[in-house]
Amino acid sequence: MTSLDLQLKDFRLTTALITYRLPDYPTVLQEYLWQDLDKAPKFPVLGKFLDFWEDNLEGRLFSVEVTSAKLIQPTIFRHIDEDFSIH
Repeated sequence: MTSLDLQLKDFRLTTALITYRLPDYPTVLQEYLWQDLDKAPKFPVLGKFLDFWEDNLEGRLFSVEVTSAKLIQPTIFRHIDEDFSIH
């Protein structure tokens, strides 16, 4: 499926700021920025990625901050009260 097809099916650009602990230095926090098209509010693509992270990577998750934005939206028309021309 193309990106446009997903967006027409209400998928949104989703960004997750993932904070995790380094395995050798548990007091040090590291950040990872993840972005993909996902469907709000359950975010199944992000959920699969976080499951993969916990199963295959050594860095323990500390926090995940998620933001989401629609890329395709209806156009907003505004009425203009005045019309003028220059030369």
